[in-house]
Amino acid sequence: METLKLKDVKFTWLSGGVTNLDGGAMFGVVPKPLWEKRYPCNEKNQIELRTDPILIQWSGKNILVESGIGKGKLSDKQKRNFGVTEESNLEEDLALLGLATSDIDYILMTHLHFDHACGLTKLEDEKFTSVFPKAKIITSDTEWNEMQNPNIRSANTYWKENWEAITEQVETFTDSWELGPIKLIHTGGHSDGHSILMIKDEMGTIIHMADLMPTHAHHNPLWVMAYDDYPMDSIYAKEKWIPHGMQENAWFIFYHDAIYRAVKWDETGKITEAIKREK
Repeated sequence: METLKLKDVKFTWLSGGVTNLDGGAMFGVVPKPLWEKRYPCNEKNQIELRTDPILIQWSGKNILVESGIGKGKLSDKQKRNFGVTEESNLEEDLALLGLATSDIDYILMTHLHFDHACGLTKLEDEKFTSVFPKAKIITSDTEWNEMQNPNIRSANTYWKENWEAITEQVETFTDSWELGPIKLIHTGGHSDGHSILMIKDEMGTIIHMADLMPTHAHHNPLWVMAYDDYPMDSIYAKEKWIPHGMQENAWFIFYHDAIYRAVKWDETGKITEAIKREK
């Protein structure tokens, strides 16, 4: 498991599953000859996308960023459509760290699409129950409202199986939410309620752009996904927060990237430091 550490905050990547989605959808209007140079695809034009939660440990608290795609929840058809080649091993990874799901204090959800939220619940005795029974689940109020009342477009990704069992654990915010050096900031863009994550201490800054920048290859503000509900909001947020992070020499961390866990860029857009995912 790869790790990254600030002075008082430690990050550990867990195994939450793997999807393979259409590269054209993931890069929107960007032509394949451009994006393929930065992120490889298979013979079906699919790119590998991890769904790996990040464990943050700070001040005795265990905080999870996203929840993975879960285990035993997807039908064969869903696995085929979403190119799922691996389900979650999150509980096993936590055990290797001496932790159980009951030890998680907070789960920070940048948004609640199925590939981020399926790991919140599991099927037991023919009903869905919470995987993290003691955790407070944090997300924006806009995202939580749409999760429960999806529109004709978002109904394909906001599933009742992922929220009905955890309703009592959810705490929402409007503009931002903070816990010590950790801050969730509502941006919109990928979804109306989408948020990014920023962590700062005296040793540095870490930014998780979530699905505004799902991989390192989405660094260009104009390279946004066809999946984004509000692409101009995505572009605006990327134009604001990516330069901000680069100015602070921040690490940008990823949930989906199959190549890098974290990178730093210089002012020309060249990667200057990186933590690669171990195969």
